[in-house]
Amino acid sequence: MAATISVSASLNLFSDSQPYKRLPLILSPPNLQQPFLSLHKSCYFNSRFCFSSNCSSSSSTSTTATETETPSASTTYSYIEDSYKTGRFLSNEEIEKLKALQDFRCYQQLETGSLLVRVMKPGEMDITVKLLAESFVESMSLPVGYVSLVCYFVQQYLTERRAAIPHAVTLIGFYKGKQETNGGEEEEDLEELAGTVEVCFDKRGANASPPTPTPPKNAPYICNMAVKQSHRRRGIGWNLLKASEELISKMSSMRDVYLHCRMIDSAPFNMYTKAGYNIVKTDSIWVLLMLQRRKHLMCKKLLVSKNPSELDTSGSDMEFSSQMDTWKS
Repeated sequence: MAATISVSASLNLFSDSQPYKRLPLILSPPNLQQPFLSLHKSCYFNSRFCFSSNCSSSSSTSTTATETETPSASTTYSYIEDSYKTGRFLSNEEIEKLKALQDFRCYQQLETGSLLVRVMKPGEMDITVKLLAESFVESMSLPVGYVSLVCYFVQQYLTERRAAIPHAVTLIGFYKGKQETNGGEEEEDLEELAGTVEVCFDKRGANASPPTPTPPKNAPYICNMAVKQSHRRRGIGWNLLKASEELISKMSSMRDVYLHCRMIDSAPFNMYTKAGYNIVKTDSIWVLLMLQRRKHLMCKKLLVSKNPSELDTSGSDMEFSSQMDTWKS
């Protein structure tokens, strides 16, 4: 479930699926594609490349939320204060948007547990980087040893993208599963990072080098979506997509939302189609010469609603949700 997920869900990291130009959001490669394209070419012609399988960006790469900050402990970090520390001048509109991001929560009860989607905090960057790197490597069919190298580029990318807040933001989803005890009672597991997605709201938050076909820079764009392999087929990808749409409804006056989906990703394509996205344009066959997979640019017009929460985030169609979660970042 990644960049080509039509949620702009292509992290744009890769040229093929996302690790090259952008982090492949399970859809296609938008943002980090170029650096990864060079890497891909080098690795293709030189089999002696060897990298450690562990991300070097952090010694604690466990994906449990409690190792960084639990979803409930959301009042300890302020996006507004953090922006002031950098010396940035914030307009009144930006301050209001930062407050909206601070308070944004999208909670969904699933058949196998529950999912909480909110904005990523600085202390959660390492676990998010690891999730994206693993997703990109998988989507590109690269050896596991490349994860640490990809982590380096993803870390740089997410650090740079943090400067775009509140015009773009990374969402993360924490999953809490259910287990039956010996007594037949259900008990919940600890929250664990299960997925992530990037959302751009306007021109100031747009990627500098978006993947082709190029979406309008002033329009909301979804990309770099990834779901942890062990949590797929549970409707998490579907709910990440719907949470992104809900946040866009709060943060942008524009209703046309764009995303990329690789032509080879039939499951994500079906998901996007069912979610209301339609093909706007398709890559030329000549992109294959650049070692990239052909992608669809897809668009959906969000419903105008006074209450963005009215958008369908139920994910009741679990069969379709499961297909979505099979996407590769």
